[in-house]
Amino acid sequence: VLPNTAGCHSVREAVTTAEMAREVFGTDWIKLEVIGDADTLQPDVFGLVEAARILTDDGFKVFPYTTEDLVVAERLIEAGCRVLMPWGAPIGTGKGLNNVYGLRALRAHFPEVPLVVDAGLGLPSHAAAAMELGYDAVLLNTAVALAGDPVAMAKGFALAVEAGRFACEADPMAPRDMAEPSTPVIGLASL
Repeated sequence: VLPNTAGCHSVREAVTTAEMAREVFGTDWIKLEVIGDADTLQPDVFGLVEAARILTDDGFKVFPYTTEDLVVAERLIEAGCRVLMPWGAPIGTGKGLNNVYGLRALRAHFPEVPLVVDAGLGLPSHAAAAMELGYDAVLLNTAVALAGDPVAMAKGFALAVEAGRFACEADPMAPRDMAEPSTPVIGLASL
């Protein structure tokens, strides 16, 4: 069980919830959410960094739900976080990876930090895309919970994560703007 501070809108709420979760579940691991906007469920990154610092100083292993912002990520690392969990899209939207550029930059900037795409995934292909970017994992709930066949959807995500990891490790070809024949044309007869 990874307890979290879902629904907390302030540093105080998040810290109190984390402390209660530690007592109830007997773990110092916490998924930290400090929500800044009720409509998009976007993290309050200022409150998130403050809460992360308080909790890591108190011995928690903090898994922060954040955006793909590089500066915020750096502040979370400085606050003691050893894992970063940027959103793919707002929680529960199923829109996939809204900012591939930002997620790619985050992976490049923090090559040694475990990165988990947390939120916004709706299809297994979204998970495969995250893994192809070099992410270490994805965290999901709504995509499986709201599927017509949750067991089949969970299996689809498991296979997609595996496929995405294989693709990343295979050193895929770079995309090109122009076509390039895959079959040699030297020495072929022409009309």
